[in-house]
Amino acid sequence: MDVFQAMRVFAKVVELEGFSRAAERLGISATAASRQVADLEARLGVRLLHRTTRRLYLTDSGRSYYERCAQILNDVDEAELAIASAAENPRGLLRVAAPVSFGIRHLTPLFLDYMARYPEVKLDVSLADRMVDMVEEGYDLALRITHELKTTLVARPLAVMRLAVCAAPAYLERHGIPRTPEDLRHHECLCYTYDAVRGSWEFEGPTGRVRVSVQGSFSTNNGDSLRAAALAGRGIIQEPTFQVGEDLRTGRLLRLLPEYPVPSLTLYAVYPSRRHLSPKVRTFIDFLVEHIAEPLPWDAWMRSR
Repeated sequence: MDVFQAMRVFAKVVELEGFSRAAERLGISATAASRQVADLEARLGVRLLHRTTRRLYLTDSGRSYYERCAQILNDVDEAELAIASAAENPRGLLRVAAPVSFGIRHLTPLFLDYMARYPEVKLDVSLADRMVDMVEEGYDLALRITHELKTTLVARPLAVMRLAVCAAPAYLERHGIPRTPEDLRHHECLCYTYDAVRGSWEFEGPTGRVRVSVQGSFSTNNGDSLRAAALAGRGIIQEPTFQVGEDLRTGRLLRLLPEYPVPSLTLYAVYPSRRHLSPKVRTFIDFLVEHIAEPLPWDAWMRSR
């Protein structure tokens, strides 16, 4: 007796609630399906199913055995898929959603390099800072930068995204340098409108986390606009270092409150399911893992201080 085949027949009989339907799905006769399950019961020395003229019932042993069978069969299917996918060239349209500023500054070169490596893949990239509905809008993968990711989808962390509070030397010459987070209440703070708690900045203090309310005359939903306003000397910003790292390295912006670091964000690759992951999605995730790694190029200012 082929035990693996008998397990597959038994699992299909349970899932379809009948020998005839299971046999039809597997391309065998109902008699053969019934014999496979009977042989399996004989081998195990237990009854797996109670049979009546109208329906089938799992015994306690049958229920326990089915759960293990289902897991084993699923693992085998995924192993076979992984082998088949490894041999298959990535191809087709890959739809990706990514944040605007990070996408323009750092992801676009990677997109082009990925297509050079896998020329049969076409990329359709949507840059937006809003939280897209991947399933509803038909995306294969999304890149999200957040403190805490709340999702039922699969999320793979790619990198720690640091933040810095900073301002131009011209602003600090006019208004002074804040020494504690509380000092920010008296400064012009330029805010990002998509922050989880708008008008409130959080810091890691010597005695724990500190949250302070901030306000200013300019807010926007785009990090490049905040950076431009800060470079013009209009106020203080709290921005990811992928946005302002080069400015911090050259001194165009100065980091403030170094004793009170800002809690980091995380860059995630988010996709609908681990099961039946297509070669284009799998290779794209692997490509990002390969190229977005410590030391992050936009944090060179930290190493050069």
